[in-house]
Amino acid sequence: MSPETIFNLHLILGYVAWLLCFGVYVMPRLKSMDLVAAQRAIATLHSFRFFGLVFILPGVVGPNLPIAGFATFAAYWDLATGVLAILALLTVRIRPLFWLFVVAFNLVGIVDLILDYYHAIQVGLPALAGQLGATYAIPIIYVPVLMITHVVAFYLLLRQPKEVRVFASDAAAS
Repeated sequence: MSPETIFNLHLILGYVAWLLCFGVYVMPRLKSMDLVAAQRAIATLHSFRFFGLVFILPGVVGPNLPIAGFATFAAYWDLATGVLAILALLTVRIRPLFWLFVVAFNLVGIVDLILDYYHAIQVGLPALAGQLGATYAIPIIYVPVLMITHVVAFYLLLRQPKEVRVFASDAAAS
């Protein structure tokens, strides 16, 4: 099998495994939680996105990883998403700020991942997958769960219209 085929197979199976895990274990738990607790759990996972800076760390990735077309963008947008998630966690007691940061880290994060996929295709990353070196597990194991949790975060925000009233009362109480 070519490196490109193996990488694409790994990526697809990463999504399949995480979707199965979410369907059985994570989603029922998140749905049973109040919205703030569920969003805090998702923000906690995304607070580790600073780790994406590893894409631009010399010696961790191969010298032929397209820095300009893929790695730099992925690294800094991951950092931005992680910082926004941390800010959401730090402002949980100030609900208007919390909700602002929840929406912000999810928007920035999902745009990051979509554009990372676009850039990866543009630079032919699947054929260069070996250049990912120690970071190979990030797009295969970590990115699928990140994308899924962004979608779930928006799903949870949109599925509970009664929570909008809670947001308004939270703002009045602050």
